[in-house]
Amino acid sequence: MATELEKIADKERQTLIAKNTYNQVGEYDSNNSNALSDGDEKGKGELNGSIGSLTDINTRTANLVKNIYNGDFEYGSTNRNAISDGDEKGKGELNNSVGSKTDIQERNNLIAKNEYNPNFGYGSTNPNAISDGDELGKGEMNGSIGTLTDINTRKSNLVKNVYNDNFAYGSTNPNALSDGDEKGKGELTAGMVGSNTDIQERTKEIAINKYNSSKTYPDF
Repeated sequence: MATELEKIADKERQTLIAKNTYNQVGEYDSNNSNALSDGDEKGKGELNGSIGSLTDINTRTANLVKNIYNGDFEYGSTNRNAISDGDEKGKGELNNSVGSKTDIQERNNLIAKNEYNPNFGYGSTNPNAISDGDELGKGEMNGSIGTLTDINTRKSNLVKNVYNDNFAYGSTNPNALSDGDEKGKGELTAGMVGSNTDIQERTKEIAINKYNSSKTYPDF
């Protein structure tokens, strides 16, 4: 005896079967009209050279009508629409011109603004690449490197710098030795290390400290 739930399930299944247009008599396969592209929205298969639903076919037909290229006017390297002949279509080269009309115009505008050309090429010998006292050059000329601002800044810093070829900073320079001023940190005279402040501070701490060389810790 079928339960109430089984009866409901069977009824639902029968309802779905009734809605299904496909059955043993009209199975869905390559021969079924709904599987063929016969001008309706159901079929996607091929029929008489047509593939897809009605929308697919109509869309493809509309695109073919819009397409200016065909067997008599194929798109290729010799097609005028592929050649840069002054319109917006071509990108290929024609008479040394490459790109669409917009490309060519923009390039000509940039060339007009550019001060460098075959007769004034930018390179190591161009005055704009040489450090000759203006703001353009960065290369070396007579020992000067950089723009005018670079050179002037460097000269200004050299004037402020106390160290030079005749007074080089190194281990023997008085400013590197601990000789009682604030500059030196190196050792001059055994046990003297640091600037004047360092030495004085250390001397104060030694005076305060009850331990020293003659009274060491922990022998107090």
